[in-house]
Amino acid sequence: MAIDGLAVDGLTTIASGLGPKQTMDRLETEIKAKGLTVFARIDHAAGAAQAGLPLRPTEVVIFGNARGGTPLMQASQTAGIDLPLKCLVWQDEAGKTWLSYNDPAWVAHRHGLGAADAAVKAMTAMLGAVTKAAASS
Repeated sequence: MAIDGLAVDGLTTIASGLGPKQTMDRLETEIKAKGLTVFARIDHAAGAAQAGLPLRPTEVVIFGNARGGTPLMQASQTAGIDLPLKCLVWQDEAGKTWLSYNDPAWVAHRHGLGAADAAVKAMTAMLGAVTKAAASS
């Protein structure tokens, strides 16, 4: 498991003081407030239930904008596999809610891009702000 607030193998995970649905709803609100487009919310637990399989709350939101992601893809089109951005809200076996996302510097490194790039810095700051706001009780 990732360490709260730290990136482990490119994944940043932070604890939420709220339940999964409230965390995801707040996350979506924060994303939209930053002027980003929410492309989809995917409820993995609902999909599992339709297949007759159990899964604790697990939902992904996919979001972004062309001004933020295009510079990375202009530098390396393979970055498109990691864009748009995604955040996962999930509940562990103890009932605690978590938010996880790919660290933009890790994504940049994966595609041979500089981690100090302005787009990477902006993505990192935005992800930190929206997840912190969504997770605050």
